[in-house]
Amino acid sequence: MKPARAVDAYLRHITIERGLSEHTVAAYRRDLAGYRTWLQERGIDDVDEVTAALVAEFAAARASAEPPPAATSLARLQSSVRGLHRFLVREGLAQTDPSDRLRPPKAPQRLPKALSIEQIEALLDAAGPAPGDAVDTDIVRLRDRALLELLYATGARVSEVMQLDVDDLAHGDVLRVRGKGAKERIVPVGSYARAAVDAYLARARPELSRRGRASARLFLGARGAPLSRQGAWLVIQAAAERAQLSAHVSPHTFRHSFATHLLQGGADVRVVQELLGHASVATTQIYTHVTVDALRDVYLTSHPRAR
Repeated sequence: MKPARAVDAYLRHITIERGLSEHTVAAYRRDLAGYRTWLQERGIDDVDEVTAALVAEFAAARASAEPPPAATSLARLQSSVRGLHRFLVREGLAQTDPSDRLRPPKAPQRLPKALSIEQIEALLDAAGPAPGDAVDTDIVRLRDRALLELLYATGARVSEVMQLDVDDLAHGDVLRVRGKGAKERIVPVGSYARAAVDAYLARARPELSRRGRASARLFLGARGAPLSRQGAWLVIQAAAERAQLSAHVSPHTFRHSFATHLLQGGADVRVVQELLGHASVATTQIYTHVTVDALRDVYLTSHPRAR
């Protein structure tokens, strides 16, 4: 099978059968387009002609590129190549897997950056009026408050929140979230977030909906179309500027803060794993390092013989 056909078959597989997100599929497509071109430049016309030496040479070439790629990008690239060859062997489209000895670089462990509870509250207040405040004429600010309250209350990824329909909130104090690989999970929604979303649904969304085509999406843009991930990012940046936060704030900051604050409040790490939708508890345990640092700081400043 020609490399181009093999790549197309694999991309269809991860899109349709595995249900990976558009963002993930787009990243794999970019990685494998470079791999396919590299093979073609070396005269490889069939995937069975690819050897372990060629795969290792490709990985080494990418690792030594200028500017040097980030370890995470290189690891994803190698994961794309391994996934392609494993798929071909499993489907009987290739005889051997030349990538089985390829080992990804060890990415440096970076602790997630979480905001303090006070910073989160300032950010939420800057986004828009609280549900109990007087009616605000700016309906977009009502939407912004509901969006940020929901991100912090659920720890959901921004892509997951952008996919929510109005009906997903029909279960009262819980939310049905569709995560990676089309896996669904149920996440509780706190009273503050629920009140903010209810205010948005009653006082803002009907007007936004009238501005564009009918859509079942929960969050709409100013012209009535579903709010995009980029739109959500701009909402967060604007709120961060109004709150005068010097720390970098992104959609993922809410997810990090959600997990960190739960663990600081005594939540079990496996409960947090379930709420975040992590496949492995090892992914969630990175947040325990953050809380240990906080405990250490309290100890050092409070214990009479700590220093």
